Amino acid sequence: MQNILETKNLCKSFGAVSVADKLNFNILESESVGIIGPNGAGKTSLFNLITGTIAQDNGSILYKGASIDHLTPSDRCHKGISRSFQIPQPFGGLSVFENAFVAAAHGARLDTKKANKLCIEILEQTGLLTKANQIANTLTLLERKRLELARALCAKPNILLLDEIAGGLTETECQSLVKTINKIKSKGITIIWIEHIVHALLSVVDRLIVINFGAKIADGNPKKIMSSKEVKEIYIGIEADA
Repeated sequence: MQNILETKNLCKSFGAVSVADKLNFNILESESVGIIGPNGAGKTSLFNLITGTIAQDNGSILYKGASIDHLTPSDRCHKGISRSFQIPQPFGGLSVFENAFVAAAHGARLDTKKANKLCIEILEQTGLLTKANQIANTLTLLERKRLELARALCAKPNILLLDEIAGGLTETECQSLVKTINKIKSKGITIIWIEHIVHALLSVVDRLIVINFGAKIADGNPKKIMSSKEVKEIYIGIEADA
């Protein structure tokens, strides 16, 4: 498999706070990668850098081998990079279907017929087809999370960025969402998932990256990463021999 995304010496600071400190990593096509780290480690800022909503100070981001540093967020979306947000941000006054349609028409730039067809497929895939005509601001938290996922998928991404999509859910709801994400994974979409609900993450991802203050401190097999002394001390906040 080839790299679909790569960062090279990526740097970004806000004053004295570094959110990307010479960050180097690569993501393979169809790979599912989890990113963990303590609050303020730079995880969401990394997504903002990848999608172009903030610009790096130094370094480069490559998509399919070519720099995307000069591209706008909409251009990056059209190329196949789509994301969900930690706090669901649907168009509250629109229906579930209309929210999905906006993403299909503008994110994937599909005509009406193709957009309608895609929306039906994605809403069925994400468990929202029966809610298609419901107004978005009346949905439950789990349903809003599913709508975030559906809207991201309606942009027809090659890379799906998930930002703490399991946050705030009950254990049963979390398991239900993980099942849906694993179905999406099986279709070959590359997934990069930031999550504090580690057991949910480990049910999906093939590889784990740990960052702290913008620096990569570990990258590899999820079980080995979670059992390492450094990760326990920095991420979990306990002594390794405790």
